[in-house]
Amino acid sequence: MAETNYVWGPTFEEMLHPAKMDPSVRERALRAQREDPLDPVNLYNITWKNSEDRVNYILLPEGLTGVSANIIVMYGKEFPTGSHKVGASYSVIVEKQLAGEIVPRRDRLVFPSTGNYGIGGAWVGTRMGYESLVLLPELMSRERFEQIRYYGADYIKTPGCESNVKEIYDKCKELRQANPRNKILNQFEVFGNYLFHYYVTGNSALEVVEELARKGIGNGRVSAFVVATGSAGTIAAGDRTKQRFPECRIVGLEPIQCPTLFNNGYGGHDIQGIGDKHVPWIHNVLNMDAVMCIDDMECKLGLHLLTDPVGTEFLIEGAGIDRDTVDKMSQILGISGVCNVLGAIKTAKFYGMGPRDNIITVATDSIDRYRSVMAELEEQFGEMDKVRAALRFGSIFQAVKLDWIQEGTVNQRERWFNLKYYTWVEQQGKTVEELDAQRDPEYWLEKQALIPEIDRRLKAARGR
Repeated sequence: MAETNYVWGPTFEEMLHPAKMDPSVRERALRAQREDPLDPVNLYNITWKNSEDRVNYILLPEGLTGVSANIIVMYGKEFPTGSHKVGASYSVIVEKQLAGEIVPRRDRLVFPSTGNYGIGGAWVGTRMGYESLVLLPELMSRERFEQIRYYGADYIKTPGCESNVKEIYDKCKELRQANPRNKILNQFEVFGNYLFHYYVTGNSALEVVEELARKGIGNGRVSAFVVATGSAGTIAAGDRTKQRFPECRIVGLEPIQCPTLFNNGYGGHDIQGIGDKHVPWIHNVLNMDAVMCIDDMECKLGLHLLTDPVGTEFLIEGAGIDRDTVDKMSQILGISGVCNVLGAIKTAKFYGMGPRDNIITVATDSIDRYRSVMAELEEQFGEMDKVRAALRFGSIFQAVKLDWIQEGTVNQRERWFNLKYYTWVEQQGKTVEELDAQRDPEYWLEKQALIPEIDRRLKAARGR
């Protein structure tokens, strides 16, 4: 490979610990973050850490959650695209580029997505010299399509809404057959997605609880890692937190409107970015402890409360939450972030967790991708006022119900696992032997063990 044709970025270790980067590169990246967000040096800003080398997170106030457990939200707003999924996009591209499977200016990268992975691919792919194409359901928010174009990529709108993943796969098959230049980078299948979150997100979560313990908050352990299942990237961080703390419960969230794992359910939903109607190949479902379902409308109405000026004033004056915290929450949460918060509250209530317990969750993106959705809500329900604010605060956040909960018994985990067959063996060409191999915990340990070798090869490719 002629190195001059390639753009490279950080190793897994550097994404976890940006202080280990070449200081001059880190300085240029931080400057570009403010001055030129399209500069490829921003690849070195793919990290959960801020300029002070601390993880970006917020500890939610009990005044909002109504529970005494510590609900900690790691937020992705400060990543180069405004979402942590850019880390998965980058890691997938690097894995394929190191293997020689993709070459800049020769191949067109195709990113099947329901949102943030595709936006990440649009940003990373074009920064690394690739023509990039994103496949996205037609009913996603207007801002998603605008951002893809801004980053220099194209998109194809596929039929349906958030849960119409099969239609995306059908278009992938069509594109692959039409032209060998089209290289499909499927986040639901490719382990670069899993590895980024297992190592970078998972270890960042461990640092957060250690930092809080130094402040006298919590017990320094992770009691639960709670996120929507989506492409099964982010939930891989739970595999890491459970390795460190075996008592940690991994809780996957789904929409009530499309409860695939919960009861083989189907349907359309609007928690944008979390997929559904299939089980991703990279999801280690046999390591998951529970599935909980969240209502998509409560997620949207909850986001409206947290971001509308009338709603935020209610939280300050009516709920007694301090202004700085309210301002922060209004900036870092999107629809799936509210879903994750509600799932974390449900987890705390169901398992009876208290002030020593730390529950980690994630805000994938922020309100900037959902202004159009909020406008649609106002057309449907009316503008926010104090009465609506009080009702939503009480009914959505303070009264989280303990319904739609399914624990991971032996039989349930077996059913969750078996659902992979119908997508991956019947439709996507995997073998039964490949599927059955995932039953062995060693399968996942072998994938995790690839990280040091990938880092070694990446350093060699960079020349340092």
